[in-house]
Amino acid sequence: MPQIITRGFREMLDEAEREVEVLSVEDARKLHGRDDVVFVDIRDPREREREGKIPGAFSCTRGMLEFWIDPASPYHKPVFVEDKKFVFFCAGGWRSLLAAQTAQQMGLKPVAHMKGGFGDWNKSGAPVEAPEPKKT
Repeated sequence: MPQIITRGFREMLDEAEREVEVLSVEDARKLHGRDDVVFVDIRDPREREREGKIPGAFSCTRGMLEFWIDPASPYHKPVFVEDKKFVFFCAGGWRSLLAAQTAQQMGLKPVAHMKGGFGDWNKSGAPVEAPEPKKT
């Protein structure tokens, strides 16, 4: 008998969007570069190598998020105990919305998610560090 998914990803995204502060790229750009804001890039390293990155963003893959946030984890990263606002983003906005919700549920605050992700950031003309050229 096939699996029956009782709660789809769209329902999960809708719920997260109701719970988490959602920033437009324009609003996120106003926060970029501030000392009290950390942009958290949850894209895969291959995506960053291929597409570039937002200058100064902290890279944390989606799969390590919970372990890097929790100070009790052996994988904890000190950036997540700083008194700052955390703006999560991914390529298009789905992963970062769920990541921001998870971070908020863990007690991280304030937390926000950048709608449209790196793709919309890049299209808007916002600053981007170009991908590193491949070594041959």
